[in-house]
Amino acid sequence: MPVFQSRFEKLNCCVIVPTYNNAQTLGGFLEDLKLYTSNIIVINDGSTDETASILENNSEISCKTHPENKGKGTALKTGFAFAEDLGYDYAITIDSDGQHYPDDLDVFLTELESRDEKDPPLLLVGDRNMGSDGIPGKSSKGNRFSNFWFLVVTGIELNDTQSGYRLYPVKLVNSLKLITWKFEFEIEILVKAAWKKVEVKNIPIKVFYQKDDRISHFRPFWDIVRIVLLYMWFVLLSFFYVHPRNKYQDFRKKGFRKFWKEDIIKSQEPPHKKAAAIALGVFVGISPFWGLHTLLIFVLAAIFRVNKVIAFLFSNISIPPLIPIIVYASYQAGSFISGKGFDWGLKLQRFENGNDVFMGVWQYITGSIALAIVTAIGMWIVFYFLFSVFNQKQVVKP
Repeated sequence: MPVFQSRFEKLNCCVIVPTYNNAQTLGGFLEDLKLYTSNIIVINDGSTDETASILENNSEISCKTHPENKGKGTALKTGFAFAEDLGYDYAITIDSDGQHYPDDLDVFLTELESRDEKDPPLLLVGDRNMGSDGIPGKSSKGNRFSNFWFLVVTGIELNDTQSGYRLYPVKLVNSLKLITWKFEFEIEILVKAAWKKVEVKNIPIKVFYQKDDRISHFRPFWDIVRIVLLYMWFVLLSFFYVHPRNKYQDFRKKGFRKFWKEDIIKSQEPPHKKAAAIALGVFVGISPFWGLHTLLIFVLAAIFRVNKVIAFLFSNISIPPLIPIIVYASYQAGSFISGKGFDWGLKLQRFENGNDVFMGVWQYITGSIALAIVTAIGMWIVFYFLFSVFNQKQVVKP
């Protein structure tokens, strides 16, 4: 009996192996995998090498075959649908190119076994420790890029968002509307699962990169382009639909007082962090990046890990009635910085040529940034003091 078979049966879990032209490593990999479980599903994604014959020699394994190559995402879709048909609740996906160790199935099973029935659905991503020796530089850079934008669109920080060694809740994944079909599919699942309030987290795994034997079907240019376009779409969707929708749902569920305390004020946060969210919002609202304020506020709030709602609210300092005042104050600040002193009698007649216009715009931009910095610092000091006093009152309150 395979080492972990009883645990797989108890958790109603299987292993899904998408494969395409990996005959060089597939046979040995499957022999190793069968030592740990017999709940194995292999998706042959249109392989043209010896994959079919290898699978024929492993007839005890459940298989699905695509007549032609359709991409890793489509192979995984087929695997998840097949897993649900077979009655599985969870599926662990693992690549067949030899970089993953089957004995790491233990860490996924252990994490799943620690769950309570009341816990949200779980999606685990293997953390390959991309900063360690032997990891290709291009893989590490691509992973950092993906990690950053995943944080921006979901608010969840992961160390590895591109590992193919994962545990998925099968029924939930099959309920998602997934539109991609290649390597970006795994990112799409992560983001959309996080938006569905699934608990998405990393778990440490080992990884082995063998340059001579490992065959990768990742195409650096086109696959990266698709990933970038996908994240661009997710940024727009999250800022203008997902985050507002989730906050509205939280508001209806919690009621005004609880929502204000937990989601807007975030009373559990320290004063300096709440003040930082206000300062960030004011800085962006005064900055000269008109038309990009909403995008900037959510990106910067994710980077600095401050309250997005507070930051967004205070970024609206640049509402129409205040815009002329902000622009005028910024221009005067720029005039002061440039050594001209304040120019209270601003007249359009002074802009006689293109160079005058350019210098005026530059004066406004430098003044705007300076004004944003000074105002943000001032707001941080004021609100840090106010929040500190407010917190002290709450502590001494009987």
